[in-house]
Amino acid sequence: MIRNAIQRFMYGRYGNDQLNLFLIGAYLLLYLLYAFTRFVPLYWLSLVLLFVVLFRLLSRNLPRRREENAKFMRSAGPILQWLRLQRTIHKDKEHRYFKCPNCGQQLRVPRGKGRITVTCRGCGASFQEKS
Repeated sequence: MIRNAIQRFMYGRYGNDQLNLFLIGAYLLLYLLYAFTRFVPLYWLSLVLLFVVLFRLLSRNLPRRREENAKFMRSAGPILQWLRLQRTIHKDKEHRYFKCPNCGQQLRVPRGKGRITVTCRGCGASFQEKS
């Protein structure tokens, strides 16, 4: 019964997205810094972030919120892609990763094959690397 009431309340509202998750993380970080330092402006800044998150979460202006999130993703997208690639490289012990010197595309080759010629799938350039 309570679940239905929450669903009815949230109907037509924006909800959560990547920008909100980032703002929640920033809020938690600022609040923890405030808790350790007792620097009052950090508390007020974290409270403002919390209100912005709630405003965006409950907003009915869907196109505007989508536009804000798209702008955030355009600016944060390359950083997020780089972080995902670093996590993949760290977990993948069977391959080595290279960047094509010509076009910059990421290439993956098996480890332990010695000196090999790597051919880029994007531009066709070939170069020698040690796997």
